[in-house]
Amino acid sequence: MTEFTIPAVVPADPDANITDLLVERVKETPNRALFAVPDGSGWRDITAAQFHEQVIALAKGLVAAGIEPGDKVGFIARTTYDWTLVDFALFFAGAVMVPIYETSSSSQIAWNLTDSGAVACIVESEDHAARLEEVRGDLPLIRSVWALHTGDLDRMVSEGTGVEDDEIERRRNLANGDDIATLIYTSGSTGRPKGCVLTHSNFVELSRNCFVALNDVLTTPGASTLLFITTAHVFARFISILNVHAGVKTGHQPDTKQLLPALGSFKPTYLLAVPRVFEKVYNSAEQKAEAGGKGKIFHAAAETAIEHSKLEQEGRKIPLGLRLKFRLFDKLVYSKLRDAMGGRVIYAVSGSAPLGPRLGHFFHSLGVVILEGYGLTETTAPATVNTTQQMKIGTVGPVIPGVGVRLADDGEIQVKGVNVFKEYWRNPEATAAAFDGEWFRTGDIGTFDSDGCLAITGRKKEIIVTAGGKNVAPAALEDPIRANPIIGQVVVVGDQKPFISALITLDPEMLPTWLSNNGLPADMALEDAAKNDAVRAEVQKAIDHANTHVSRAESIRKFTILATEWTEASGHLTPKMSIKRNVIMSDFATEIDEIYAVPVNTTNVSLT
Repeated sequence: MTEFTIPAVVPADPDANITDLLVERVKETPNRALFAVPDGSGWRDITAAQFHEQVIALAKGLVAAGIEPGDKVGFIARTTYDWTLVDFALFFAGAVMVPIYETSSSSQIAWNLTDSGAVACIVESEDHAARLEEVRGDLPLIRSVWALHTGDLDRMVSEGTGVEDDEIERRRNLANGDDIATLIYTSGSTGRPKGCVLTHSNFVELSRNCFVALNDVLTTPGASTLLFITTAHVFARFISILNVHAGVKTGHQPDTKQLLPALGSFKPTYLLAVPRVFEKVYNSAEQKAEAGGKGKIFHAAAETAIEHSKLEQEGRKIPLGLRLKFRLFDKLVYSKLRDAMGGRVIYAVSGSAPLGPRLGHFFHSLGVVILEGYGLTETTAPATVNTTQQMKIGTVGPVIPGVGVRLADDGEIQVKGVNVFKEYWRNPEATAAAFDGEWFRTGDIGTFDSDGCLAITGRKKEIIVTAGGKNVAPAALEDPIRANPIIGQVVVVGDQKPFISALITLDPEMLPTWLSNNGLPADMALEDAAKNDAVRAEVQKAIDHANTHVSRAESIRKFTILATEWTEASGHLTPKMSIKRNVIMSDFATEIDEIYAVPVNTTNVSLT
């Protein structure tokens, strides 16, 4: 059994809670810009002291409204400054936030509020309010609903002026490290969402130790980040709290369609994103180059970037010819992509799904070091992360200080340490099943290299066993296929079947550009595109590329392109854009059966 346990580099403080991080930040740098909010075409800074004042004012409003210490309060909102303001105000009032994805359906909202025992809920928009109202009759515990779009927070602040500062100070000090800080529900990719009890110590100790591990990222002069992934997810939630501790300026952009303009004006030093974002940046640049007749230049630049980065990582000498090509493409291609991201991005932290070494090497040559990490809701986000001191593209990095990671005999990744959650809310059976002693069973499969860097190879429950007894990890095939610009999602199938096949969906955003670049009507309907020979040939190319990563017995022999999208709204993706494999397998069972029933000669792939 392989194990890497790294001692904490910051002594634990069992009495500390999350509010202490803000109080300490204000004492240290009261005038440092901790946030920036949109202001016309630019941004307006909010200092640590100003944020602290606003937090206390809103906390007083919550107290005046009847929120008691320990009360659960639901919150449905996009990624905005108000999100973090409400988060800290609840901490200061002694309450517990139950974040709800802003895309959640009425039934999902009802489950999270009912199961958590929430007594109130805050919503951002009229749409959120309407979805909550649909199930309000099933929520007898909900006493109050407040809406940002109607000005309820401002009214709450004005009504809280009579609450004494001492009362807020008393309340914020009630929680110790072992007390519940938040109740975050899992995405429900494998069943009904479970509430993860994350404690104050989970966030405090992890933030303090990650600050040391990621010091170069967080202490870059003028360090700042633009958050655009949902703050309801533990990944962005943790980064928000870490940034307060570290004194990093945070901006928010909830509309990903406005991401590039926002990056251009905010000019962050580091980004937080999921792999799909980096794929989109690459694919958009590629298709733009193709449309401008510069596709060959872009592809040559990409291959040069990847080769250059690989040689650098391996510590090998870079030939003169490659160095010259790299300098040329840096002026022609790489610099323009850096400018598109604001021109100041040095680092990017990637999580929630494997990035893939190709993209990692490409962005590394752009001057953007992607620090890929690994974690789950149950581990308060990171358990491992690449650092500037120890980085290896293609891995999710070494273990974070204060954390232990081991591989069970079957390769399952198990985690213990300051980041591991306390329990599943009101679910002792699930809690017991999730632990082996003090070790949390992640359900993921991985390997360690000789330097202690972890690589994720798949999920235990997703391992496909073919009729011939071959074990296949879908991720090894799905990740490179998904990188193709016209492919939206892919699910590999073949459990107890004679060979591996795949369900493919097309990317409706990238498809029109690709069609136009290939002399086809840009407005081609999805149903027609799924049958188009050129589209099928492009998909086949992506599959052929993926097949080079595995043995023939593991390779995809057949595929079908679905004339549909998999979205969160359709029930096929989680809010963090992970596929709900069990739902897809059920909803598209007929299509899967047809793959194995239809004669081979009707597909693009020969089985001979």
